[in-house]
Amino acid sequence: MNKPPSRRKKVIPGASNEPKLATDSAAENISAQDKPALATIEVVAVEIRELTDQEESLRLQLERQVERAFLSAGQALMELRDRRLYRSTHQTFEEYCRERFNYSRDAAYLKISATVVYENLQKFLPTNGRQIPMPTNERQLRFLAKAELEPAVQADVWQQAVEQAGNKIPSGRIVKDVVDRIRESPKVPNPYHVGEICVLLPKDNPDLRGKAGYWGVVSHVGEYSCTLQIWDGDYTVKIEHLKSLELLDEDCRFMQQLCLRLRQLHQVTNRDEAVDWLLQGLGKQAKPYLSSLQAKLLATVEREYKIEWKQQK
Repeated sequence: MNKPPSRRKKVIPGASNEPKLATDSAAENISAQDKPALATIEVVAVEIRELTDQEESLRLQLERQVERAFLSAGQALMELRDRRLYRSTHQTFEEYCRERFNYSRDAAYLKISATVVYENLQKFLPTNGRQIPMPTNERQLRFLAKAELEPAVQADVWQQAVEQAGNKIPSGRIVKDVVDRIRESPKVPNPYHVGEICVLLPKDNPDLRGKAGYWGVVSHVGEYSCTLQIWDGDYTVKIEHLKSLELLDEDCRFMQQLCLRLRQLHQVTNRDEAVDWLLQGLGKQAKPYLSSLQAKLLATVEREYKIEWKQQK
């Protein structure tokens, strides 16, 4: 008996409408990997645009803001403490810092001390046409603040630490090494005394540019520096920037009083420029006397601006 013909459809590869299984897709990927010549790699080009001048300025501004964040914090804490702005809620500054900012006493005062040191560095670091990297956090200044060094010495320590770090911002450990080395070195006593008459030697100090030969009166003696009063202001400098005139006490007294007269004259507002010529001339004449004409000129100018001078004993 003959069988009826089969009605099943033949399955033709690739002609099925059913979705492919995940295993089929994986197999295709493996096949493509086995045949790298058949794989296609798409490379997307990413254009990196140069910063505009405005963007460069903004970047620099934000970088400085980040670097100086600790400085702003220290300045704010200092004002809060000095003006006792915590007094409405707390009895002590330490208690206020602990409850308001979660700062321990040491942490709060470290930020304040670091701010003071930073400001000293700004004032005493020599620039000489080059930029010395400044601190970016209080940890870098911790040992410098605790050492209680003169401001000029603090600047010297930081400069040495920067050089030791390869002209980059030094770590706190490097700063500590420099501080320890300076403190262990034998101290040279400051040879100057209050009331002594000295001449400024600018050397490599840019703050003294144009002051070469100016004389003044020592008003403060520190461990490594002195403050000198000259006719146009006060200058705190390292001892190597001074040279004593080695005058007798009587001559020192004359120069001290002359310095006071010149400073009074310098404080006159809207003064004639001829007065500045006189001040600059007498400010560089490092001699314990005035010629007859110089004395008359100085007295005439004082009368012109109604400055009464009485010789002090």
